[in-house]
Amino acid sequence: MKQMITARLQNSWDLRAAANFIGGGTGTGLVVASGLGWLLGLDVTLPLLAGLAFIGLGLSMVWLEIGKPWRALHVFFHPQTSWMTREGILAAPLMAAGAGFWWFGHPALLAVAVFFSVGFIYCQARILRAAKAIPAWSHIRTVPLIMMTAAAEGTGLFLVLGEPAPMMVSAALAMAMAREAAREAYRLALKRDKAPEGTLEWFVRPEVRVLQAIRWVSMVLLLVGAFGSAPAAMAGGLLAALTGWGLKVVMVTKAAFNRGARVPRTPVRGRDSSRIVQPR
Repeated sequence: MKQMITARLQNSWDLRAAANFIGGGTGTGLVVASGLGWLLGLDVTLPLLAGLAFIGLGLSMVWLEIGKPWRALHVFFHPQTSWMTREGILAAPLMAAGAGFWWFGHPALLAVAVFFSVGFIYCQARILRAAKAIPAWSHIRTVPLIMMTAAAEGTGLFLVLGEPAPMMVSAALAMAMAREAAREAYRLALKRDKAPEGTLEWFVRPEVRVLQAIRWVSMVLLLVGAFGSAPAAMAGGLLAALTGWGLKVVMVTKAAFNRGARVPRTPVRGRDSSRIVQPR
């Protein structure tokens, strides 16, 4: 029985789940970018607050997705086994430290927020990694892809919400390039490891090719911005963030096929043996 025939698209996670990964990735990316911006002497107030808002919005999407929303506190009961629990636990000190820096302005609080942001996005990546039945999520290349996408989204959106200083533009360009490398490594690994046909087909769909072209346009704009063009830097940063959102929507809701049932041998009636099933 062929895997490509029996593999099915998961229907448990929808756009609300994708919105959680979008909010968490962009939010943590903005917080980390704010830490870098502060070191460069830039005003990071708006990017930092926007980052915290994105994280809160993403978490609210998880709450809306739960079948019984008023049992949301149950997510905190299994930190020893659940990456979602660990994500939720890290959210509180992350938000508190970020809000504390905004109110008091102490750099140690910003450092704490950056630290917990890295942990938060790592937990999000491991949530997908733990979904063993879905190769598009459980592959080892998923973790660096999610983390690099968050970095590209955060540094890119910082250029829109904050000051597009040359060093920040260069950082956004570097993160966009790192994301593209992580995505290509992810694609090749899925192909090499024989992911379901439905998953692999999404890498050649027209809409995904358009997303890829826009990502390259964003990198060209960021390169121009690195030489002093603020409008190009802001446009490139915005496109870097938007294409990251598109990538997650496809990854979570469109390319998430399960492995499919495979029956290599079947019992033979009346005999103490089995026979090999020949693929059709």
